[in-house]
Amino acid sequence: MGRPDFEDLQVYKLSEKLGNEIWKIVLRWDNFPKDTIGKQIIRAADSIGANIAEGRGRYNFQDNKRFVKIARGSMNETIHWMRLAYRRNLLTNEQVNILKPIIEELSPKLNAYLNSIGNGND
Repeated sequence: MGRPDFEDLQVYKLSEKLGNEIWKIVLRWDNFPKDTIGKQIIRAADSIGANIAEGRGRYNFQDNKRFVKIARGSMNETIHWMRLAYRRNLLTNEQVNILKPIIEELSPKLNAYLNSIGNGND
């Protein structure tokens, strides 16, 4: 069995980077925030890449698009949890400055990837 091709997608690599950065941040939180917002933000961020991978494995354009739309929803959920974490003083400005450029790059790439599916560009 060869290496899965989703690992070569730039959009997947960015989603993995976002999830890993959030993981490193949440690990440092106290138990209550880690157990509440921390678990939610990690699940949401990790779901972005998981849905890209699952959709890519479907080998059906409609299913792939559906999973990329779910990934896009998970990205919005991640942003929601990031906003709450920042407002509750769990994320520092420095941490936001690490995460924000990843989100700003990932969002249009997710949309571009979604638009490319079924056009021979995926």
